[in-house]
Amino acid sequence: MKEEKLLAILRLQKSKAIGDILAKKLIVHVGDVEQIFKEKSATLQKINGIGNHVLKHLFDEKNLESAEQELNYIKKNNIKYTYFLEDKYPINLQNCIDSPILIFKDGNINLNNDKIISIVGTRNMSSYGRDFCTKIIEDLAQYNPLIVSGFAYGVDICAHKVAVQNKLQTIAVLAHGFEQIYPKVHKKYINQVNENGGFLTEFWSEEQPLRENFLKRNRIVAGISKATIIIESAEKGGSLVTADIANSYDRDVFAVPGRTTDIYSKGCNSLIKYNRATLLTAAEDVVKMLNWDVNERPKKIIQKQLFLELNEKEQKIYDFLNEKGPQLLDIISLECNIPIYQLSSILLQMEMKGITKPLPGKLFVIV
Repeated sequence: MKEEKLLAILRLQKSKAIGDILAKKLIVHVGDVEQIFKEKSATLQKINGIGNHVLKHLFDEKNLESAEQELNYIKKNNIKYTYFLEDKYPINLQNCIDSPILIFKDGNINLNNDKIISIVGTRNMSSYGRDFCTKIIEDLAQYNPLIVSGFAYGVDICAHKVAVQNKLQTIAVLAHGFEQIYPKVHKKYINQVNENGGFLTEFWSEEQPLRENFLKRNRIVAGISKATIIIESAEKGGSLVTADIANSYDRDVFAVPGRTTDIYSKGCNSLIKYNRATLLTAAEDVVKMLNWDVNERPKKIIQKQLFLELNEKEQKIYDFLNEKGPQLLDIISLECNIPIYQLSSILLQMEMKGITKPLPGKLFVIV
């Protein structure tokens, strides 16, 4: 990326009156982030949400000065970063409307893994929570998932450590910049995490671990993952915020049940009680819900006589699912060029013939 473009992104990111949603709207409307600062104010004001107050902060020269300083830091320290319109930007996060326009990263992060799960919970972890966290990661290790957490006390650091012990990639999402680490006692784990994954943050180098930053950080933890697991949580806390965000992104949420008298099980029990999370008792619950068991199975070889039982559209659907594996109804409709109202009926007939079956999440797969 050219320096001029990165500088414009940083300048936009620094504008206090502009959040990520409005920033994206600006970029899409204008066509390029650099063009934003070349446009006339009258043109920008035509965009919904852009008024005098926003424009005042947008063109504040102090933002430009700060952006130039941060750009120098990035260059001097060879900081890696990814822009939300780039292919290397986390695909799960790219689908979240309020995801950061720019993310900084450190380590050996490889986001090609499609089995990404977040594991979070209370900082006051009990032996029950620690044992469960250890067990579930060990049992999931055969599927080679990427484990995401927040590098905090308790459940977070336990998840990172157990992931490393099982030779799994792990990513720590920070609530501050790279110039410090929080909590300081976790500095001893930096190298282990970097060697087996790395760190992500949306915050500039000097940004401190403020309370509101942890809440912002939680949307990355929830958004970058296919599912979020809550190990233990009190009735209120950051873990429940993460669960709510994950639900808003239409991602799977799992919660570990506990005794009704345990303070740090009340949050999980509440999530389960009000259907905001799936009850989690073993690794196989995650495997089944996310269809990892289906994805790992070798594809079945169709018997020759089966072709005689399929009409043209059924054959097209079968061939597509046989090649691609489990697929969403909308994707099958698009790729096979069959309207959904027809497709639903055809899939039902194929299911009755024992050829396909539906899965949770509107997925369909060959039996």
